[in-house]
Amino acid sequence: MSSKKIIELKINGENYETVVSGSETLLTVLRDYLDLTGTKRGCNQGVCGACTVIKDDVPVRSCLTIAGFCNSSEVTTVEGLAIDRRLSNLQNAFSENGAVQCGFCISGMLITIKVLLDKVPNPTIDEVREAISGNLCRCSGYKKIIDATLEASRSLNSEELAQ
Repeated sequence: MSSKKIIELKINGENYETVVSGSETLLTVLRDYLDLTGTKRGCNQGVCGACTVIKDDVPVRSCLTIAGFCNSSEVTTVEGLAIDRRLSNLQNAFSENGAVQCGFCISGMLITIKVLLDKVPNPTIDEVREAISGNLCRCSGYKKIIDATLEASRSLNSEELAQ
Protein backbone atom coordinates (compact mmCIF):
# COMPACT_ATOMS: atom_id res chain seq x y z
CA MET A 1 0.00 0.00 0.00
CA SER A 2 1.52 3.30 -1.06
CA SER A 3 0.79 6.55 0.69
CA LYS A 4 -0.88 9.38 -1.19
CA LYS A 5 0.30 12.96 -1.01
CA ILE A 6 -0.98 16.27 -2.38
CA ILE A 7 1.67 18.25 -4.24
CA GLU A 8 1.60 21.73 -5.71
CA LEU A 9 3.59 22.52 -8.83
CA LYS A 10 4.06 25.56 -10.99
CA ILE A 11 4.38 24.21 -14.52
CA ASN A 12 5.04 26.54 -17.44
CA GLY A 13 3.82 29.42 -15.30
CA GLU A 14 0.54 27.79 -14.25
CA ASN A 15 -0.27 26.41 -10.80
CA TYR A 16 -1.35 22.79 -10.42
CA GLU A 17 -2.32 20.60 -7.49
CA THR A 18 -2.47 16.83 -7.75
CA VAL A 19 -2.42 13.71 -5.60
CA VAL A 20 0.49 11.33 -6.10
CA SER A 21 1.62 8.08 -4.56
CA GLY A 22 5.10 7.66 -3.13
CA SER A 23 6.60 5.97 -6.17
CA GLU A 24 5.12 8.05 -8.99
CA THR A 25 7.49 10.05 -11.13
CA LEU A 26 7.27 13.61 -12.34
CA LEU A 27 6.97 12.19 -15.87
CA THR A 28 3.83 10.26 -14.89
CA VAL A 29 2.31 13.37 -13.34
CA LEU A 30 3.07 15.50 -16.39
CA ARG A 31 1.85 13.04 -19.00
CA ASP A 32 -0.86 10.99 -17.29
CA TYR A 33 -2.38 13.42 -14.79
CA LEU A 34 -1.87 16.84 -16.37
CA ASP A 35 -1.97 15.84 -20.07
CA LEU A 36 1.33 17.61 -20.82
CA THR A 37 2.47 15.01 -23.32
CA GLY A 38 5.30 16.95 -24.96
CA THR A 39 7.68 15.37 -22.47
CA LYS A 40 8.36 11.90 -23.82
CA ARG A 41 8.68 8.58 -22.04
CA GLY A 42 11.68 7.00 -23.73
CA CYS A 43 13.84 4.49 -21.93
CA ASN A 44 12.23 5.17 -18.52
CA GLN A 45 15.70 4.66 -17.00
CA GLY A 46 17.21 8.15 -17.26
CA VAL A 47 19.49 7.27 -20.16
CA CYS A 48 17.93 8.72 -23.34
CA GLY A 49 17.06 12.27 -22.23
CA ALA A 50 13.65 12.36 -23.95
CA CYS A 51 11.96 13.15 -20.63
CA THR A 52 14.20 16.09 -19.68
CA VAL A 53 12.45 19.04 -18.05
CA ILE A 54 13.68 22.03 -16.08
CA LYS A 55 12.91 21.74 -12.36
CA ASP A 56 13.81 24.76 -10.26
CA ASP A 57 16.24 25.96 -12.97
CA VAL A 58 18.02 22.60 -13.27
CA PRO A 59 17.54 20.08 -16.08
CA VAL A 60 16.32 16.74 -14.69
CA ARG A 61 15.22 13.39 -16.06
CA SER A 62 11.55 13.41 -15.14
CA CYS A 63 11.37 9.60 -15.40
CA LEU A 64 13.73 9.37 -12.41
CA THR A 65 12.37 12.30 -10.41
CA ILE A 66 9.94 11.25 -7.68
CA ALA A 67 6.91 13.53 -7.90
CA GLY A 68 6.44 13.66 -4.13
CA PHE A 69 9.78 15.42 -3.82
CA CYS A 70 8.69 18.10 -6.29
CA ASN A 71 6.17 19.85 -4.03
CA SER A 72 6.39 23.64 -4.53
CA SER A 73 8.74 23.22 -7.49
CA GLU A 74 8.74 25.22 -10.71
CA VAL A 75 8.86 23.06 -13.82
CA THR A 76 9.30 23.98 -17.46
CA THR A 77 8.37 21.46 -20.12
CA VAL A 78 8.69 21.78 -23.88
CA GLU A 79 5.17 23.25 -23.95
CA GLY A 80 6.51 26.11 -21.84
CA LEU A 81 9.08 27.16 -24.43
CA ALA A 82 6.44 28.71 -26.69
CA ILE A 83 5.75 32.41 -26.24
CA ASP A 84 2.11 33.51 -26.51
CA ARG A 85 1.35 30.19 -28.23
CA ARG A 86 4.02 30.88 -30.87
CA LEU A 87 7.18 28.86 -31.27
CA SER A 88 10.26 30.29 -29.60
CA ASN A 89 13.34 31.22 -31.65
CA LEU A 90 14.91 27.94 -30.56
CA GLN A 91 11.92 25.90 -31.72
CA ASN A 92 11.81 27.82 -35.02
CA ALA A 93 15.52 27.21 -35.58
CA PHE A 94 14.95 23.47 -35.12
CA SER A 95 12.13 23.54 -37.63
CA GLU A 96 13.96 25.67 -40.19
CA ASN A 97 17.14 23.57 -39.99
CA GLY A 98 15.38 20.23 -40.33
CA ALA A 99 16.59 19.19 -36.88
CA VAL A 100 13.32 17.36 -36.18
CA GLN A 101 12.97 14.00 -37.84
CA CYS A 102 10.84 11.52 -35.93
CA GLY A 103 10.51 14.11 -33.15
CA PHE A 104 10.78 11.73 -30.23
CA CYS A 105 14.00 13.16 -28.73
CA ILE A 106 13.26 16.77 -29.58
CA SER A 107 11.46 17.83 -26.41
CA GLY A 108 14.42 16.71 -24.30
CA MET A 109 16.90 18.23 -26.77
CA LEU A 110 15.08 21.58 -26.75
CA ILE A 111 14.98 21.71 -22.96
CA THR A 112 18.66 20.74 -22.68
CA ILE A 113 19.66 23.36 -25.25
CA LYS A 114 17.52 26.04 -23.60
CA VAL A 115 19.45 25.47 -20.37
CA LEU A 116 22.73 25.68 -22.31
CA LEU A 117 21.75 28.93 -24.05
CA ASP A 118 20.58 30.45 -20.77
CA LYS A 119 24.06 29.79 -19.33
CA VAL A 120 26.18 30.19 -22.49
CA PRO A 121 24.43 32.53 -24.93
CA ASN A 122 27.05 32.04 -27.64
CA PRO A 123 28.21 28.42 -27.36
CA THR A 124 30.85 26.73 -29.47
CA ILE A 125 30.15 23.55 -31.40
CA ASP A 126 31.99 21.59 -28.71
CA GLU A 127 29.88 23.17 -25.96
CA VAL A 128 26.70 22.21 -27.82
CA ARG A 129 27.98 18.67 -28.33
CA GLU A 130 28.83 18.35 -24.66
CA ALA A 131 25.44 19.75 -23.57
CA ILE A 132 23.46 17.27 -25.69
CA SER A 133 25.76 14.32 -25.01
CA GLY A 134 23.20 12.89 -22.59
CA ASN A 135 20.37 13.05 -25.13
CA LEU A 136 20.03 10.24 -27.62
CA CYS A 137 18.73 10.80 -31.13
CA ARG A 138 18.36 7.73 -33.28
CA CYS A 139 17.52 9.61 -36.51
CA SER A 140 19.61 12.69 -37.13
CA GLY A 141 23.29 12.18 -36.49
CA TYR A 142 23.12 15.44 -34.47
CA LYS A 143 24.52 17.81 -37.14
CA LYS A 144 21.21 19.54 -37.82
CA ILE A 145 20.51 19.78 -34.09
CA ILE A 146 23.88 21.48 -33.55
CA ASP A 147 23.30 23.78 -36.55
CA ALA A 148 19.86 24.74 -35.20
CA THR A 149 21.33 25.49 -31.78
CA LEU A 150 24.01 27.75 -33.25
CA GLU A 151 21.41 29.54 -35.40
CA ALA A 152 19.15 30.06 -32.38
CA SER A 153 22.12 31.42 -30.47
CA ARG A 154 22.86 33.96 -33.21
CA SER A 155 19.18 34.90 -33.37
CA LEU A 156 18.94 35.38 -29.60
CA ASN A 157 22.12 37.44 -29.51
CA SER A 158 20.99 39.70 -32.37
CA GLU A 159 17.62 40.28 -30.64
CA GLU A 160 19.40 41.35 -27.44
CA LEU A 161 21.56 43.77 -29.42
CA ALA A 162 18.49 45.28 -31.08
CA GLN A 163 16.83 46.12 -27.77
